[in-house]
Amino acid sequence: MNIAIIFAGGSGVRMGSGIPKQFLEINGKPVIIHTLQLFQYHDEIDKIYISVLEDYIGYMKELVEEYRLHKTAGIIPGGDTAQDSIYHALKKAEAENPEDSIVLIHDGVRPFVSYEVISENIAGVRENGNAVTCTACFETILLSHSGEIVESVPYRKDTFAAQAPQSFYLKDIIAAHDEVRARPQRYENMVDACTIIRSLGKEAYMVPGNRGNIKVTTPEDVYMFRALLQYKENEQAFGLGITNRIETRMNKHRKKKEQ
Repeated sequence: MNIAIIFAGGSGVRMGSGIPKQFLEINGKPVIIHTLQLFQYHDEIDKIYISVLEDYIGYMKELVEEYRLHKTAGIIPGGDTAQDSIYHALKKAEAENPEDSIVLIHDGVRPFVSYEVISENIAGVRENGNAVTCTACFETILLSHSGEIVESVPYRKDTFAAQAPQSFYLKDIIAAHDEVRARPQRYENMVDACTIIRSLGKEAYMVPGNRGNIKVTTPEDVYMFRALLQYKENEQAFGLGITNRIETRMNKHRKKKEQ
């Protein structure tokens, strides 16, 4: 069983729009629908669990029905933090699925992860036990505690940006959350699942992400996402960049028939 956990409990303060950023409409659809459809239409995803602000659960249910997101298995109230929201969704998944299910934890406001990256995450968990989507950093990364003085400069070739999905076996990531939640500081400084498992001394394995997999957080990100959508539409209109995806899917179907 391959399960997508989509967390979208943010209030959208940095966006300054007055409504949560995940419900902003871009090209006629809320951002979260753009995201959910990527998993809805992926051949290897079996179920989707969505964690949203409690006040928006009713609206989310309407959207799921309107856009026929039939893989949706549950809509869960978010928690005090992003990690609490994810944990609530994981516990719901735990109650309804085998413990060796693969879960892909993904931001509701990352609406441009590629089909191939989702597949690579699933394959990565099967091979290594987990998979963290990353892209190489093209800019120089500076380390500074004060934000005023540069303390160190890592070699650019050694720096990567963690993205989403971040994927695990269900039982493993729940066990990691339970261990962190038992500590007095709980999720302090825990920004994602990768941070959680590394804080416990566990290995995290990287899979390459696509560079357009942005997180829609600020108004500037909205403009970038619109540009990426236009690029994608041009690809589809002129047949650019889609040949490999079509061939990949056709090869998968051929292998199934041969088996």
